[in-house]
Amino acid sequence: MNLISYQKPIPFAKKFFGFTLLLGGLVALLTGSFFGLIFIAIGLGLNLAEGSEIDLASKTYRSTKSLFGFKIGNWKPIPEFEYVSVFKTKESQTVRVVTAETTQTYAIIHVNLFYNRNKHITFYKTTDKKDAFDVAEHFKLALGIDILDATESEKKWL
Repeated sequence: MNLISYQKPIPFAKKFFGFTLLLGGLVALLTGSFFGLIFIAIGLGLNLAEGSEIDLASKTYRSTKSLFGFKIGNWKPIPEFEYVSVFKTKESQTVRVVTAETTQTYAIIHVNLFYNRNKHITFYKTTDKKDAFDVAEHFKLALGIDILDATESEKKWL
């Protein structure tokens, strides 16, 4: 297996709402309303998934945006990775609607590949600790590097 690929899953509700807007936009466009274009754009945006890929054969990687299975992203040469880190942090997401705004903060786990001592590429994000360590183990085996567990206050090598 020369291609390691991960994609952040889109929640069902978001996918359903996106398809509903997309179909509603198509209907509105067919009936002559140009507001349909706005609904189509929002529907497509809700179905856009982020991910990453590493091609071990060509020694390249890319961050991807995927829409209905079609991935886009520029391939870059991979640096010499030193280790993979599983790191627990918090992320915030702000949702704005015309006159209202709300921010949600939630715990998330990053799987980072480190190179040149302190530079890193965040390759995978998840809320499931076991899932993060499964991905890190995959990198360990594929790239021949060690895993640093940084999910607790005391870091440890695995």
